[in-house]
Amino acid sequence: MRQIILDTETTGLNPKSGDRIIEIGCVEMLNRRLTGNNFHYYINPERDSDPGALAVHGLSTDFLSDKPKFAEIAEQFCRFVQGAEIIIHNASFDVGFIDAEFERLGLAAFHTYVVKITDTLAHAKELHPGKRNSLDALCERYGISNAHRTLHGALLDSELLAEVYLAMTRGQDSLSMDLHGSGSGADGGGDAIALAEIIVLPADPDELAAHEALLKGLDKEAKATCLWRQLAEN
Repeated sequence: MRQIILDTETTGLNPKSGDRIIEIGCVEMLNRRLTGNNFHYYINPERDSDPGALAVHGLSTDFLSDKPKFAEIAEQFCRFVQGAEIIIHNASFDVGFIDAEFERLGLAAFHTYVVKITDTLAHAKELHPGKRNSLDALCERYGISNAHRTLHGALLDSELLAEVYLAMTRGQDSLSMDLHGSGSGADGGGDAIALAEIIVLPADPDELAAHEALLKGLDKEAKATCLWRQLAEN
């Protein structure tokens, strides 16, 4: 399964009043492994950021002035997300901004390009009702270090959210991540780092004898071969 963890930074809070996307960051996962095939751009919004938003992301108008406009990266972005499940924290916010950018370009709504949009904020609220479920709060809850996050950044937040998502949906006993150089268009390949390992402890003779006695008791009570023995025979 191909999944894309996505985050944006914006000039403000309301795309309907003209606020624009200034940064977009996407992290790719295949079968719960990070591939290193990331998509990341700073974007010239052709307007200033609101003071409150600037304090959050720190991306000045001057810094963004020579960056590509959204129209210049839209086609590449659509190709990158095509057919994937998109994972976003507070999805309605980011999707609202992407849809506004797409509408300016005469493109169909964002959801038509992807298989599914998963909101980790909604999932976190189900798992932890009544608790703080911001990205920072979830990092703390799941023991994920975000000490290097002094300002919000789309790619950094996507990378953190990927770790949070894996922790929130952990349903396996081992997990590994393929680590490659980040950057748009990186291919698969690289070293796998195990984050957890399964330790198998064989039963000792006393435990085996106790197990056999239990099975004999089940056979006697059922007056037949118990299910455990049938499974072992198969």
